[in-house]
Amino acid sequence: MIKSLLVSLMFLILGTNLFAQNTFSITGTVSDKKDGLPGASIYLSGYKIATVADNDGKFRLSNLKPGSYDLLVQIIGYLPYSKSVIISDQSVQVDLVLKENVAQLDEVVIRADPNRQKYINQFKEFFIGKTPNALQCKILNPQVLNVDFDVTNSTLTVTTTEFLVVENKALGYRLKYMLDHFEYNSRTHIIYYSGHPFFEELKATAAKKKKYIAAREIAYYGSSQHFFKSLYQNKAQEEGYIITKMVKIPNPNRYPEYVINENLRKIKTLPEKTGIRKTAGKIDTALYNFWAKQRDMPKTIDKFSRADILTDTLVHNYNQNLKWLNYTDALCIQYTKEKESLAYSKSGFWVFRPLDVPENEISVVNLLQAPVCFYENGGIYDSRSLLFEGYWAYEKVADMVPMDYIPLSKTNAKQ
Repeated sequence: MIKSLLVSLMFLILGTNLFAQNTFSITGTVSDKKDGLPGASIYLSGYKIATVADNDGKFRLSNLKPGSYDLLVQIIGYLPYSKSVIISDQSVQVDLVLKENVAQLDEVVIRADPNRQKYINQFKEFFIGKTPNALQCKILNPQVLNVDFDVTNSTLTVTTTEFLVVENKALGYRLKYMLDHFEYNSRTHIIYYSGHPFFEELKATAAKKKKYIAAREIAYYGSSQHFFKSLYQNKAQEEGYIITKMVKIPNPNRYPEYVINENLRKIKTLPEKTGIRKTAGKIDTALYNFWAKQRDMPKTIDKFSRADILTDTLVHNYNQNLKWLNYTDALCIQYTKEKESLAYSKSGFWVFRPLDVPENEISVVNLLQAPVCFYENGGIYDSRSLLFEGYWAYEKVADMVPMDYIPLSKTNAKQ
């Protein structure tokens, strides 16, 4: 009996040590160079994990797995602060130094902009999204947004020096979002934004929570987070994904570049003759418009590839906590367990599909910076390395769940 107890105790100790080796902590101090800042709120971007600095400004975030984290700090009177921290095989200690928020301390004069509400509406559309969940989202403090529109470059830029607060009544979250940068180009229709979200649970009745859980399941499955998490575990096909390529081929409806440029040059240099100027002007304008449209047409078009890509050839180990992938052309990701919604088909984000391909959710992943590194939780090491088209471009902040989100099916399996 005693021997059995000793063996059980040994397994318990070994198990505890193994668990301790797999989780670490981030500790540190929040200060303004001179003194610690008690009461400062410290969040982990993308998670629901948070703490508050003690009377000396010290804090601790425990039970963290290896990975890349962004610390967010907020306290009244100081600018929001963020710092990237990478946990590999040991705990990390950091010192976070905040700067005073002069805009809060001094009187601020805001120049009236008659187009401000128009730009904020555009920002909501391209930042929160146009999905059904987006209809139940509200920005609670739009006054903190700094909006600018560059007419020359047709670019809308939005920044803020305070946390943007978004209430999502579809998924049951209140997001505190530290927006680093938002940019929308109305010519290229490319949207780029970067920032750090923190998730808080909305208070709700049992019935409401049940609806939130169901909505979160739908938002998570088929998302880029779900895909990369499945890819890391080598379960992409099992989870319902088909990976092929979207290949760029020359546009057959566009003349060669040298032909377009030569015709535009000839039209611009045609001499004007007395007596036929008006007629020649009409002919020149029509010709010029034709070749100008040819110049503006895309040089390439997308071609749907039928050949499946094996994850064994796509994914490689970087270290024990990080994997990477590199590829040519663009990845075409089909999620076979959900069909494209009617709202998506009207959104303008849809991508080309052959008529005989099922109406699965399709996303195209363009590689901007190689290689792409990603973690076990589905997080991308550098989000700027990828550009999404299709369904993942359609789904934005309104359809986000925390990085430590565990699907209901996985939760039930553990019980």
